[in-house]
Amino acid sequence: MKALVYGGPGKKSWTEVPDPVIESPTDVIVRLDTTTICGTDLHILKGDVPAVTSGRILGHEGVGHITKVGSSVTSLKVGDRVLISCIKSCGSCPNCKMGLYSHCLGSEGASGIGWVFGHLINGTQAEMVRVPYAENSLYKLPDSVSDAEAVMLSDIFPTGFEIGVQYGGVKPGDVVAVIGAGPVGLAAIATAGLYGAAKIIAIDLDSNRLEKSREFGATDVVLSGESDWKKKVFALTDGAGVDVAIEAVGVPDTFTMATEIVRPGGHVANVGVHGKEVPLHVENLWIQNIFISMGLVNTNTTPMLLKLVESKKLPAEKMATHRFNFDQFMDAYDTFSRAAETKALKVLISR
Repeated sequence: MKALVYGGPGKKSWTEVPDPVIESPTDVIVRLDTTTICGTDLHILKGDVPAVTSGRILGHEGVGHITKVGSSVTSLKVGDRVLISCIKSCGSCPNCKMGLYSHCLGSEGASGIGWVFGHLINGTQAEMVRVPYAENSLYKLPDSVSDAEAVMLSDIFPTGFEIGVQYGGVKPGDVVAVIGAGPVGLAAIATAGLYGAAKIIAIDLDSNRLEKSREFGATDVVLSGESDWKKKVFALTDGAGVDVAIEAVGVPDTFTMATEIVRPGGHVANVGVHGKEVPLHVENLWIQNIFISMGLVNTNTTPMLLKLVESKKLPAEKMATHRFNFDQFMDAYDTFSRAAETKALKVLISR
């Protein structure tokens, strides 16, 4: 088969590799119909995730059909159309039983981490992929949910909702600011309303993404490149600051921005993947009673989010801005990496 292979920082290729095989009774093989590229993949290509070694097939999002099943798999069968979760779950370890799938203790990849696809084992940017612990890591898809909608549930919607909205403690009537109106930030914006946010402020350097954020539920937008951006945020909060500031970029400056606009007693929810040290000014924050949270998505909300997408309560399909076929993988990466120029949100790569 062909796959997108990481060759070290700054290096990638769409090349032939061996087909995946069943390695454990709990495995299945999925033939990918649609996959996509995540900002985390760009972090990997920059060398920000040293656990990803040369030769690894990238990608952790996808939709496809099962072609082979392991001997202990009973609830899935060949031909099933499935959503591949970015997080694997053995379903039986203490962490999985608590819903903390991100720290699954199953032996696949490395003990204690649920994100293995495109990280510790070969991923989904390929014609086929082996899925470990398949009965707990795949979700059967109804015909009414398209590939374009479903693939957004592999990672970005659970991440924005769980690590941004839930970890951020959003509650009815809150003013929420989301710094970074990329795909994960937009997912946080779209799901903040589920918990009753009264006002959702999108903050970004890109005016196009800010306008797009209104389609996902942003009530107000602030261009962070303007010198008075902070003043504008405070003006939208009667001078108090936001109740919840969600950082969805993954660079030091945006994390600092989040800490500067949150009100006393408020919450900073870091969602972005950081590849370098981030200053934390505890000398200023301690007296403000600030809560700070961060984490790796668990995807334990995926079934609920799938129901909302199926009932058209979440605008998942609006994330897909560009479409490619598998032979155009390198073009897809080029388009996604130049999102400011190409106005790309999520690029779909389909068979």
